[in-house]
Amino acid sequence: MKNKKIIIAGGTGFIGRQLARYFSPDNEIVILTRNSHDLSNNAFADFTLEGAYRNNVTLVEWNGKDAGSWVAAINGSDLVVNLAGKSVNCRYNATNRQEIFDSRTNTTKALADAINKAANPPTLWINAASATIYRDATDRPQDEYTGEYHDDFSVQVCKLWEHTFFNTATPATRKIALRIAITLGEGGVMVPYMTLCKFALGGKQGNGHQMFSWVHIEDLCRVIDFAFANEDMQGVYNVSSPNPVTNKRFMRELRLATGHRIGLPAYQWMLAIGAPVIGTEKELLLKSRWVLPARLLEKGFVFRYPSIQNAFKEIIGKVPRKRYHLFG
Repeated sequence: MKNKKIIIAGGTGFIGRQLARYFSPDNEIVILTRNSHDLSNNAFADFTLEGAYRNNVTLVEWNGKDAGSWVAAINGSDLVVNLAGKSVNCRYNATNRQEIFDSRTNTTKALADAINKAANPPTLWINAASATIYRDATDRPQDEYTGEYHDDFSVQVCKLWEHTFFNTATPATRKIALRIAITLGEGGVMVPYMTLCKFALGGKQGNGHQMFSWVHIEDLCRVIDFAFANEDMQGVYNVSSPNPVTNKRFMRELRLATGHRIGLPAYQWMLAIGAPVIGTEKELLLKSRWVLPARLLEKGFVFRYPSIQNAFKEIIGKVPRKRYHLFG
């Protein structure tokens, strides 16, 4: 993709920053953010200082629900990518649950309204979704055709988000929802995982049998590029490596990649005690996410990082040793 105008809503998190890095050398990037007026509190601040990309990236203020000056950026754009939504890495109390729902539905409705009012609407709108929409699966993998859904909170969030997205008609704009697996790269979830290894705590979580579906951040970027180029693509696509692994194997391969022989396990009872202390839910570690990208493979997409070993090799190779090793 070259010489395109790409809007990234909620683009100051890990995935948004990586998308901007990937696409900004050849395209104009507009980041819709709630904090453009105060870069000291903005996760995108460090990125904007990188001179190689700075001139192609603009931050535009929005509140994620109401029309404003940001609407003008939608007109004439080629691609809109919506990543906005409160993190689910929190305690699921009533207030957080409502904020998780609202932060997804409000932003999706606001973007739909802006797209429909644009004189020159974008060609494609990609909305983030989550591979955690599928049930806790230890018996068989879940794909877009055979996947099953239970009704736990995380599934309710995913279903409502997708319903809101597809229930808003955008006649001139193609729509795709990407059910993204846990995304691995330099930063993001790799930081706490490598920290666990650093302090000899990088063993299995729970019994370690739960499946861990993942995708390398570069492959996620390439999927977006692929979807833009293939004009017949629409609907729902799983974005996950075709080779998911168990939690036990994931942690073992990470220890090997970071040079740590010892990794003490975190048993389920430990997670039940520890999760409230650190403000999260144990299901985020214990749910078995066994997801396959059937529709992407049918379209002929080829993953650059299909195995966890080559993904770790690429990621760890870019990380300073001191970040994952006590004696680095």
